[in-house]
Amino acid sequence: MEKKGNLLIVEDNPEILQALQFFLEFEFNLITSITNPNLIPSAIRTGQYDLVLLDMNFTAGINTGNEGLFWLAEILKMDPSICVIMMTAYGDIDLAVRSIKIGATDFILKPWDNDKLLDTLKAGLKLRKSMSELKDKPQNVKLLQPDMERQFPDFIGECPEIRRVMDILDKVSQTDANILVTGENGTGKGLIAKEIHRKSNRSRKLMVTVDMSSIPVSLFESELFGHKKGAFTDARNDRIGRFESANQSTLFLDEIGNLSLNMQTKILNVLQERQIVPIGSNKVVPIDIRLICATNKNLEKMVVEGLFRQDLLFRINTIQIDLPPLRDRGQDIDLMSVYFLDKFSLKYGKGEMSFDKEALQSLKNYPWPGNIRELEHSIEKAVILSDSRVIQADDLFLKKVPLSGNNPANVPASFDDYEKTIIRKTLLRNMGNLSNAARELGISRPTLYKKIKQYGL
Repeated sequence: MEKKGNLLIVEDNPEILQALQFFLEFEFNLITSITNPNLIPSAIRTGQYDLVLLDMNFTAGINTGNEGLFWLAEILKMDPSICVIMMTAYGDIDLAVRSIKIGATDFILKPWDNDKLLDTLKAGLKLRKSMSELKDKPQNVKLLQPDMERQFPDFIGECPEIRRVMDILDKVSQTDANILVTGENGTGKGLIAKEIHRKSNRSRKLMVTVDMSSIPVSLFESELFGHKKGAFTDARNDRIGRFESANQSTLFLDEIGNLSLNMQTKILNVLQERQIVPIGSNKVVPIDIRLICATNKNLEKMVVEGLFRQDLLFRINTIQIDLPPLRDRGQDIDLMSVYFLDKFSLKYGKGEMSFDKEALQSLKNYPWPGNIRELEHSIEKAVILSDSRVIQADDLFLKKVPLSGNNPANVPASFDDYEKTIIRKTLLRNMGNLSNAARELGISRPTLYKKIKQYGL
C-alpha cells in the first residue's frame, strides 16, 4: 500500500510497540508511539493524526478496559472525525463492542493477524478521508442529520420474536408501567426505550438517558439527584440531577446491572418515595417520571448471588421485554442489511448499491456477537471500501469465528459461549499451560483462573 496517513499508537507494552513499529513503518508517513495515555491530549491537539491504535488497559493488574473506554471518549471529544481502533484480548470482546458504541472505528484482537490489522487500518484511513470530504459538503450533513441521529426510523423486524416485542410495546407505551429491557449488547435496547417514549403520553418532553456504567461512584448522587452550590469542593453552581430533569417525562437508565449495591439502595429509595433531595439541600423535590431500565446481565441470577437487590428488581420490571440476539432473527438480517446499505451509500455518495448472493449468505451465516451494532458497522465499512456498487462477501471483512464447521450447532449462543470456546481451545493448544494460554489470550493469569472457574473448564 502506498505510504499515507499518520498513526498514533498508545500501548504500554514495549514489546508490542516494537512489533507494531516494525510491521507498520513502511505503511504510514508518520508513526508516533506513546506508553503513557496522559500524553494523548497533547498529541491529538496537534491535529496531525488520522488514526489512533489504542490499548484497553494501562495500569498493571487492572484489566477492566475502562481506561481504554475513557481515553476513547476523550479522543473523540477532541477530534470527532479521527478513527480510533481498539486493541483488546479475546476475553474482552464485550468491551470491544462497548467501544464501538462509544465511537471506535473497529477493534483488533490480540494476538493479531498482520493482514487483518493492515486491512483494518486501511479501512480506518479511508473512513477518515470520507469524513473529511463530508465536512466540506455541509448541505449533505444537514440532509442526513435526522437519519444519522436515529439508527433506523422504526424498529425493523418481521421475525415472530420481534413481532411479540412490538405487540408488548404497543400495549405498554401509553401506561406508566416501569419497563425492564434485557438483551445482549447491540440488540437495540436503547431504541426500544426511545420507541416506548415516542408512543407514550410523555413524548412532548425529551427522554433523559443515563448510562449507569459510565458514572463514577463519587459523582453518582450529584449526577442523578443534583446538588446545591457549595455542597462540595467543585460545586460552583446549582445543578439539576437527571431525575429532576426527567420530571413529567421518561428516564432511561441503561446498564442498570452495573450498579453497586449501595447505588441500588439509593435508586430504590427514590423510586419508593417518588422524591429526591439534592446534595447540600434540605428541600424535598417531588418527581414524576416513567422509568425504563436496560441491562445485558441476568438480574435474577445476580439476585441469587447477592449482587442485585430483589426489591429493586421488583420495582423496575413491572413489564420485562427480552430482545433476541441478531443471530436468532433469521430474515431480519436481510431487512436491516438493506436498510444500512441504503443509509451509508447515501451518506458517502456511492449511488444505489446492492449485495450479491454470496454476501447476503455471509451475512446470514455470521453469528454477529456484536448484534445490530456490529452489522451496521460492518456494512458501513463495506460501503466505504468497495470500489463497486455491488457489495461482495470479501468487502464485508467479517471476522473469522474460531469454531469448526458451518452448521448452526456450532454458532455460539452468547458472548459467554463464544469466550468459553476460545479459552478451551487455547488451553488445549497450550497443553494446559496457563501462563502460555494467558499470554496468547492477552489476559492476566488471575483473570484466566477466574474464567476457568466461571466456565467450569
